[in-house]
Amino acid sequence: MFVYPVNLVPDGDGWLVTFPDIPEAITSAPSKEEAMCMAQDALETAIEFYFEDDRAVPMPSKVKKGQDVVELPMSVSAKVYLLNEMILQRVRPAELARRMGTRPQDVNRIVDLHHQTKIDTIASALRSLGKRLDLTLA
Repeated sequence: MFVYPVNLVPDGDGWLVTFPDIPEAITSAPSKEEAMCMAQDALETAIEFYFEDDRAVPMPSKVKKGQDVVELPMSVSAKVYLLNEMILQRVRPAELARRMGTRPQDVNRIVDLHHQTKIDTIASALRSLGKRLDLTLA
């Protein structure tokens, strides 16, 4: 699971939230607690832009001691791995579909953040790219 560091800065009557690794993710809220709740949504929404534009999602930088963080859900993290690997290997959805023995529209759903995809399906897509998705317990 990806854990992104968050910058929380007092801003007038509230808190401004930014992400050093995902500059498109910006939000604010009256309280620090609300700002952190909104940070999750801002991060996921910004990551959608990367998917829509077929751009690799930046990996999270190292978290500094005492720094606030936002964790991406496992399903989103797995899809980020898949998108980034497709871009790295220059594999389009139609080619991935051919490798997986499925239809291009099925692959489009796999890389859609709004579509719930079984983790096994994402793992299968990654295997088609020569990668293996591993889960660990920390």
